Amino acid sequence: MSIQRDPSGRRSVRVEVEVPGTPEQVWQAIATGPGISAWFVETTVDGRKDGEIVCDFGGGMKSTSKIVDYEPPFRLAAQDAGWGPGMPAIATEWTVEATQGGTCIVRVVHSLFASTDDWDSQLEGTEQGWPSYFRVLQRYLRNFAGQPGALVQATAMSQAPIEQAWSTLTSALQGRAPQAGERFAAAIGPGLSLAGTIERVDNLGNGHNLLVHLEQPAPGTLVAGAYACGGTMLALSAYFYGPLAKSTAAKAGPELNAWAARHFPPPAPTA
Repeated sequence: MSIQRDPSGRRSVRVEVEVPGTPEQVWQAIATGPGISAWFVETTVDGRKDGEIVCDFGGGMKSTSKIVDYEPPFRLAAQDAGWGPGMPAIATEWTVEATQGGTCIVRVVHSLFASTDDWDSQLEGTEQGWPSYFRVLQRYLRNFAGQPGALVQATAMSQAPIEQAWSTLTSALQGRAPQAGERFAAAIGPGLSLAGTIERVDNLGNGHNLLVHLEQPAPGTLVAGAYACGGTMLALSAYFYGPLAKSTAAKAGPELNAWAARHFPPPAPTA
């Protein structure tokens, strides 16, 4: 992986992506609550120095960080207490760099200070996770920038190996292994069917996922995948955009979560 280690003990990873839009448009997407929620996870932002960023990953998992530098529309730096018990504080820096042709480079750097490699896997896992989210960010800025957005998330844990869980997930969605460019149609429940076109199928360092250009029940993006995350985690994220985004999400949420629970039920409690 690409962890950088300094003599001072600083360890960091850097990920970047080119996205369409002006710095102001990109800043709205990466540094405001509605913008971040439109391509990442449900997030609230108190946009100022000493303000807070709270990201809700679902299932009771939340991350809170304090903004230590706030320089719109080009730089935001924040720090939180760590992503797990005993983990050192994590510093995160976002920068936006305008390029020719109406695009910007977005860079995110996560860093911590440690005398051992005990936390390197946490940094590596974060580095591996960003590219999938950045593809949603690119689609959002290209097709839906400034539109109302709403997110529906469903997660489940499985005791099966990743390959087996991925096969179960894709078979349950549309009965076969997905291929980029083909039509996608999944009957989730009595009140929810998802339809569109598969844009990508990715084999990641920590699992697999697919990205769908959604047409029904509202324009948007679906990401569904199986990932290594303290076991095997199944995650489905449906991002809806436009005037019907919020009402669509309100109806879709219970259906998608019920679907995940049916296909990936929690293990029975032991006596």
